[in-house]
Amino acid sequence: MAIHPLKLEETIAVESSEVRMSDYESACIAGGRGAAIRDVLGHIGDKWALLIVGALSVGVRLRFTELHRHIPGISQRMLTVTLRHLERDGLIRRTMHAEVPPRVEYELTDIGTTLIEPARALGRWATGSYLGVLDSRERFDAANSATKAARRSEAAV
Repeated sequence: MAIHPLKLEETIAVESSEVRMSDYESACIAGGRGAAIRDVLGHIGDKWALLIVGALSVGVRLRFTELHRHIPGISQRMLTVTLRHLERDGLIRRTMHAEVPPRVEYELTDIGTTLIEPARALGRWATGSYLGVLDSRERFDAANSATKAARRSEAAV
């Protein structure tokens, strides 16, 4: 997907707008109206991708089976698909050794290592916020099930 810069008239319209934009909103408009953000985060924002980056963040090469052991719950197929996406995006390097049986190892590339800190920060946020998120889900579900029950009883009358 090609990312195109804004046309001059679009840039002028954004700059002259009375509505103040956050840096995030500006980034979404710049370079293809958020295409870069959606495209890249579509791959690295995946739960499995972040766990793979975390497993490889210790700086050692890992074989497929070692990666599979480090990431509980991931299927072999999902690991394969996610590794291919990360390799295609240039975040991991796949090295195949000409041995019998063949040995394949994975490691983070230079650009992949720049993802370690953001991934760790997101992981810390997720684990630190988990109980609050679960509590909110429980309250939301309880409120919605009470509303649905009230609607059903009204409809039955």
